[in-house]
Amino acid sequence: MPLNEADTRAKLIDPMLKTAGWEESQIRREVYLTSGRILDERGNRKEGKKADYILYYGGTSIAVVEAKDELHAAYDGIQQSMQYAKMLDIPFAYSCNGHEIEEFNFISNDYAKPKRIRFPSPEELWSRYNSQKPKRLKTGVDPLAFPYYVADKAPRYYQEAAIKKSIESFLSNRKKMLLTMATGTGKTFVAFQIVWKLYKAGAIRRILYIADRTFLRDQAYNVFAPFANSPEGDPRDVIREGIAGKNRDIYFATYQSLFSGTEGKRLFQQYNKDFYDMIIIDECHRSGFGIWKVIFEHFSDAVYLGMTATPKRDDNIDTYAYFGEPVFSYSLGQGIEDGFLAPYRIHKIFTNIDKDGILFLRQAQDSGASLYIPENVDIKDYYSVGEFEEKITLPDRTKKMCEHLADLLRIYGPKDKTMIFCVNMHHAGEVAKELQSHFSYLGYPDYAVRIVSEEAYVNSLLEKFVDSEKVTPVVATTVDLLSTGVDAPSVKNIVFMAPIASKVLFKQTIGRGSRIDPITKKFEFRIIDYTNVTRLFDEWDYPIDTDLTSTGPKDKFLHGSVVDAETGIPIANASLTIKLGTNEQVAVKVDNQGKFRISNLPGTISLRIHSNGYKDKSLTTETFANYNQSILIELRKKTEEPERIVVDGLPIYISEEINLELADGQTLSKAEYVEYSRNEIRKRTVSLDDLRRIWVDKEKRTTFLQELRGRSISPKVLSDIVKNPDTDIFDLVAHVAFNAPLITRDERARAFRLLKTDFVNSLGSGKDVILALLEKYRVAGIENISDPKVFNLPPFDKMGHVIGVAKMVGGIDKLKQMIELLERDIYEERND
Repeated sequence: MPLNEADTRAKLIDPMLKTAGWEESQIRREVYLTSGRILDERGNRKEGKKADYILYYGGTSIAVVEAKDELHAAYDGIQQSMQYAKMLDIPFAYSCNGHEIEEFNFISNDYAKPKRIRFPSPEELWSRYNSQKPKRLKTGVDPLAFPYYVADKAPRYYQEAAIKKSIESFLSNRKKMLLTMATGTGKTFVAFQIVWKLYKAGAIRRILYIADRTFLRDQAYNVFAPFANSPEGDPRDVIREGIAGKNRDIYFATYQSLFSGTEGKRLFQQYNKDFYDMIIIDECHRSGFGIWKVIFEHFSDAVYLGMTATPKRDDNIDTYAYFGEPVFSYSLGQGIEDGFLAPYRIHKIFTNIDKDGILFLRQAQDSGASLYIPENVDIKDYYSVGEFEEKITLPDRTKKMCEHLADLLRIYGPKDKTMIFCVNMHHAGEVAKELQSHFSYLGYPDYAVRIVSEEAYVNSLLEKFVDSEKVTPVVATTVDLLSTGVDAPSVKNIVFMAPIASKVLFKQTIGRGSRIDPITKKFEFRIIDYTNVTRLFDEWDYPIDTDLTSTGPKDKFLHGSVVDAETGIPIANASLTIKLGTNEQVAVKVDNQGKFRISNLPGTISLRIHSNGYKDKSLTTETFANYNQSILIELRKKTEEPERIVVDGLPIYISEEINLELADGQTLSKAEYVEYSRNEIRKRTVSLDDLRRIWVDKEKRTTFLQELRGRSISPKVLSDIVKNPDTDIFDLVAHVAFNAPLITRDERARAFRLLKTDFVNSLGSGKDVILALLEKYRVAGIENISDPKVFNLPPFDKMGHVIGVAKMVGGIDKLKQMIELLERDIYEERND
């Protein structure tokens, strides 16, 4: 009988690897590369990606092996192996059925010929790897081969790739390197591992780590703590203002401390130009090229490693102009898809004046509003929505926003950690006071606090707020202190009450909510947007749609022009990025007349247009059968930030709310979301009876709900929309799809007890068990009684947990039957 995959690995492939000289310490089996995208607020996930084998030479992964059973050809697993190898930046991919081995070499981009019947030895593979790489620096011990520091956690797959890419660049004598990695993906940890390998291998000696804030400097110092265990003593030191320490090897500093002193006698100028071998710039997009330049010119021989969380933008162009293209990038969207970052939901709110789009000052005055006009500011008759909070400030809108936000927090959870970004320090104080008043009944004097750099006890407030085990402060209002670098994994709400024009700042800010926090069971976060900042999202931020493929013939064309929306003048050299499918895109430039022609396209494409000085534009369009048709794409120029006036006493109310479910970037109103949910549900079930048949089968129900959550359909969101949080999920789904009545869990529990009285009374000692299960259902729903962990909770803990409960009802099989009966009969069709 042919061996299955597990037996093929154990009986055939493992011996083949050992014969080739691979030791157990060089082999990792069944390695989960990703955790699997989080599907809902409970933390349910997609299946993660798992490699059968990863082979290591010293401290670097060098090959991936995919196993197939004896009935499959070796080639059948090579594409999967190649995918994992690319993720890890591994040069060799193998697929093996226990008899033949398929090899793909990413250095030569070719398959092995003839097909292999044995694995290469570790030394052979390492030699091939080095011989086919470009000429590299000689450093004694090879830094790539030097082991990672692994104590409580090993590098994730993308972190391994980032470390490897950076060290390869260093060994290729590249002097400037840039890592672009989304907030929350471990840039500091990656920097530590890079330094660990290079330092321990003797490739570098002295390192300077620069941050722009003290807490970021100290955070990095702590990440590098494993160096303190060195037999020669701790090589770390912190550079403080006025003190130029020179007796250690790894230094941590802020720009402020490096620039302390007077011109010509700055602290950094007290170090010899060749003192540092490597300089790391944390959050390098924030620091400003004018500051970097002086340091770079002084330490001109050092290797520079820049780290940023944002891809190339107009407002961080200096970063990329200096460093060049990143040696490695990892996006927010990819982090969400891989399951390492929390997915987000957007709740977007427009006040009446935002909805109307124009504020007429005369009408405002007629309604009783007063105007404060700063000196030397000319006022206009009216202001458009794009000028709100830029040229004109509206305090009454803030009050209404706080009132509305308080209502939202009561629904979502008044103790959910929340960051609110405000216009200025005074505004942050007012918002904190408003929300403290709204939630004073909770009994916390520090429910809402202002966290700004000018605050007297800002550090202690910040420490308490970011601590997952501290209940308060619950709400932190700030201007920009919390927008970057702060690790606050328990934050569930990011609220914008201030306008943001910079994509860089916006991406940094939402990163505060992207971390997963098992302590508080935080698996997703909300962006509550009062100022339309979520317009700044782009493809970098969306989870990768793994279902998107480019299907059908590519025999269509796209022909058109890009012009200025106001003047109609062609825009030369604009760039067009066309998304054809998953990880498949084409980029082209328009000519000097703003024209473009593209062939070999599918019937529908997603298109993004970019030109310096203009707002980016995204659209989806049908393509053409020939060049006789064309499209006209209009771009609008970016506007400069104006001065502000204040209008006080203006009547403000909430005009519109939009919930956005961003699985693929769609923007959906509540009505659209319900319609979208209805269509997705009815794709999977044709009638109410069919839905009930699915529901009473635990496996089918679980699969059904996972599919819906995978399409961003959340029972919690639907419950909020219909404003009936106690409705059973089955009835909620049935109501949306088939207009069935909304029935609460309490009603179903009471009906079961009434209609099944004789059955319940016949259970003897099992009566207490089924009534306790029924109460668990009433409180938390059907998924609660389907989870075996329910027997660890009261009152089952006093019954002896699952073993004691099983004895009470006549055995484990009887308990399973009881649960199945309860799950079925709760949903018995009612004829009342």
